[in-house]
Amino acid sequence: MKKRIFNSSFIFLLAVISITNIAFAADVPSAALIQPDALVKTLQSNVPGKPLILQVGFQKLYQQAHIPGAEYVGAATDAEGIQKLEKRVSALPKNKAIVLYCGCCPWWHCPNVQPAYELLHSMGFTKVKVLYIAQNFGADWVDKGYPVARGE
Repeated sequence: MKKRIFNSSFIFLLAVISITNIAFAADVPSAALIQPDALVKTLQSNVPGKPLILQVGFQKLYQQAHIPGAEYVGAATDAEGIQKLEKRVSALPKNKAIVLYCGCCPWWHCPNVQPAYELLHSMGFTKVKVLYIAQNFGADWVDKGYPVARGE
């Protein structure tokens, strides 16, 4: 009986996901990921042409702590955030290096980075990376002593 309930629940969950088109960070290709330590090295290097860093999560998290130089464009799970992201990058060259990040929750549950990545990819951007944040921005960036800015 328990197996039958589990099977029915699992099938129902798959149906809901397929109907609602829920996308999570885990759907971002591994080749598009950048690890926090690699991004820190890039930001601290003297090489010109640093990437544009865009926070595509929730504003409260951005205000609490964010990567210095990062811009908040809005949560990519809502239409307003996607519109702001599209507007922000529309005039950029398609080979501009861009790093997206959220940090709201564990990687496998993050709803924001995948829609943002898909938008930029569909617009023809060729150098888009997504910051891999395994747990959350606090644990994987702030607590590791990487540089942070606070406020707007």
